[in-house]
Amino acid sequence: MPRSLFQLSDILSRLPVSLPDRLKRRDATTAVAAPASVRAEPAAHYARPEDSLSISICTESDEDTACCALQKEGQFLARQERWQELSDRIAEADQARFTTPGGMPEAELLAYGARADVVNAVEHALNDGQPRDQRQLIDGVMALEAIRKDHRKDPYLTALIALAHIDIGWVWRGPGLEETVSKVHLRRCAAHFERAATLLSGIAPGLPGSAFLAAADCALFAARRAETLHVADAYARLIDLAPQNHRPMRALGLQMLPRCSGSYPALELEARRTASRTQDIWGSGGYTWVYFDALATDSAAGALVDPQFFIDGLKDILAAHPSQDMANLLSAYCAVALGGAQMDGTTPQTPRQEIASAASWLIRDHLREVHPLIWAHAANGFDNSARVTSLRRFSARGQAQAMSFIAQIFRDEIAHGQKIAITPDGLHVTTG
Repeated sequence: MPRSLFQLSDILSRLPVSLPDRLKRRDATTAVAAPASVRAEPAAHYARPEDSLSISICTESDEDTACCALQKEGQFLARQERWQELSDRIAEADQARFTTPGGMPEAELLAYGARADVVNAVEHALNDGQPRDQRQLIDGVMALEAIRKDHRKDPYLTALIALAHIDIGWVWRGPGLEETVSKVHLRRCAAHFERAATLLSGIAPGLPGSAFLAAADCALFAARRAETLHVADAYARLIDLAPQNHRPMRALGLQMLPRCSGSYPALELEARRTASRTQDIWGSGGYTWVYFDALATDSAAGALVDPQFFIDGLKDILAAHPSQDMANLLSAYCAVALGGAQMDGTTPQTPRQEIASAASWLIRDHLREVHPLIWAHAANGFDNSARVTSLRRFSARGQAQAMSFIAQIFRDEIAHGQKIAITPDGLHVTTG
């Protein structure tokens, strides 16, 4: 495979374009790391005006529990070297389109758990500095490669190995847009992506209905430019195979940015295209999902966005999936990822500000508990490739930010001495 497929300068410039594929992995690892001892507890008191606010804090949702269990299952099967059983389990989940309550494909979670030890070992070795023994960086993935000797025709295990190469490639690239990355690291990144491309190209096209394999193919776009229509059509196929999963739609939006393989008109076109094709499931929500990360990543993406279409999509998303995971995701997105709506009574001046102001009704009408990790990730623009040194502090920061913003929403009531209590059965405002 020619090395020009993955130019070093292209890889250097495309974070957080890697976000969608990293997002699926990091969202899943959050479920593993999150403390499981407490499900929902009263919110801790913060300095005023938060002292006048009461809302439950959920440290582990049903979605977290499901993701954690599937990852642990995949990890267990890999550690026991029960490769055929793992492949059969991934195939079953993929072909039956099994998903978690939040729409995450079970096949992807099983596959991530199976390769997590290998990817994490490389990440830890690089975080500790360049190891003297280079075998620390290749032993794990070479052990995965050795599996193919006995399973060369297994498309699921081949794709699993390719995804491990992609993950390791991004570990070599490192997090952050502004960091200086050595040419050695970029070459290692490119080499892993090239190996992944070689592995995926060798899979016989005998599983055209596999969302798992389609997602693996789309993951390669995160590190190389391609013709806009080719990228859009590849993602359209993936979305058609897994329309309940909003993550490919979000990934498509990022790929349609000019810094990737698209343009702002292409972003708008694909958002409308996706909304039309997924209307029976998401209503107008397909438009919102395609713009979701693109708008948070690139403020210029708001030049063509239709704010009313986007807001209608927010409403349709919650109608389709009225979970607190979703309510927190959309609330934190509008409140934090878009720069925070200015809740000072002024009229929004831009489409982006108009969308951000939806945080008010999202919180008042739909939020019933706070999921701190979602709010913490929103502060990073949902770039979950950012390193988290302490999950407890990261979660506490998200909780504090959520409480502060929710108090802002109810600032008029609080200023008049009223107490705000948000419970599972709704909003309660009482005189203090």
